[in-house]
Amino acid sequence: MIRSTLALAALLLPPALAQAAPTSILFVGNSFTFGRVDPVMSYNAANVRDLTAPMFATNPIGSNAYEPRPWGGVAGIFEKLTVQAGLDYEVAMSTRNAASLRGHFLNTNPAGWDLRGNIGSQTWDQVVLQEQSDEPLTRRGSVGNPAWFTNYVDKIEDFIHQGAAQSYFERDFFPGATEAARASACRAATGASLATCNTQRDIPANSNASADTEVFLYQTWARPNFVDGAFRTVTDETTGVVTRTTTPATTYFPTLEAMTNELRLSFDNAALSAAADGTGGITAVAPVGEAFMRAVLEGTATRDMWAADAATDGLIDLWFDDGLHASKYGSYLSALTLFGRITGVNPFSLGAGEIAARELGISARDAVALQRIAARELGFAVPLPGSALLALAGLALMAGLRRRA
Repeated sequence: MIRSTLALAALLLPPALAQAAPTSILFVGNSFTFGRVDPVMSYNAANVRDLTAPMFATNPIGSNAYEPRPWGGVAGIFEKLTVQAGLDYEVAMSTRNAASLRGHFLNTNPAGWDLRGNIGSQTWDQVVLQEQSDEPLTRRGSVGNPAWFTNYVDKIEDFIHQGAAQSYFERDFFPGATEAARASACRAATGASLATCNTQRDIPANSNASADTEVFLYQTWARPNFVDGAFRTVTDETTGVVTRTTTPATTYFPTLEAMTNELRLSFDNAALSAAADGTGGITAVAPVGEAFMRAVLEGTATRDMWAADAATDGLIDLWFDDGLHASKYGSYLSALTLFGRITGVNPFSLGAGEIAARELGISARDAVALQRIAARELGFAVPLPGSALLALAGLALMAGLRRRA
């Protein structure tokens, strides 16, 4: 009887007093989002809804044996940060190895992998789009495809915000007075076949579209394996262990700065292009790649992971052994930058007692250093390191976090 009375009372409460629904967020991407290696890959997986897990169970073709599910990844770190900030988030993830945004939208996957369906599976409050790492780059041989990147950011944004059925030819992304001229331009710009450029793409309507959904771009980082001085690596197909060879790698940039700048310009251009058709556009770019670069320039992170003293120079290593993926430190910095940009909460407010860092095996000193980098990159006010004010703030934050945890 008491339980029934309480339930009735809850129904009669004014709407203003009713508990707000959690913020729903979907992370769309690949191994840069799901983390590639532990401890990040499986981190906090219990609190991340992996929408591709049922697809993997049905058809695991194309998946790597060294990346077992469940996955938490950067999305899992993000979720843990929101809890500590007193925010209520429901976090979901739709990721696949090496997936591009074009691959997500056109479902260029094994049978049963409906990645576009994941995006349209519900009305989301927020969506984060992470592109394949080399796709935004200016085309260099088989590397880079900015036309696919820019146009599919716009196609997915339209799908999320408007939801109208789409029918198009990829040749029409390009200028030309005739279909043949546009198809030729498509081939030249993307390296795609004539058949691909001339294939009609029919996309069903998204009944869960909403103009209110916030869409963020997850700007990725400069890859040391693309920068002069890199060596080729070999990945064991069973264990995932990476071995560095003594053979120089084919590289495309003289410095991390050069690649970071190209990524920044490409992401900014994609955001501007998505807004041009009046469909809502991109809410913001999360400048993860620029945060990586700031960490290097400010002396927090190692610049040259290939250097003989890289493991002993006392600096944080943001990259994994392959020079492509992030280390646990890089993934933590990614999550901090996404957290600050998406929620508007200063990452530095998390402090030395932040739980995700501790559970990932990141020291309090390194956690605070990376929080400072993310906060500075996002324009938040941050005390100078080593100041008495910083020490006192750190102690206060630790105490507060312990109470919330």
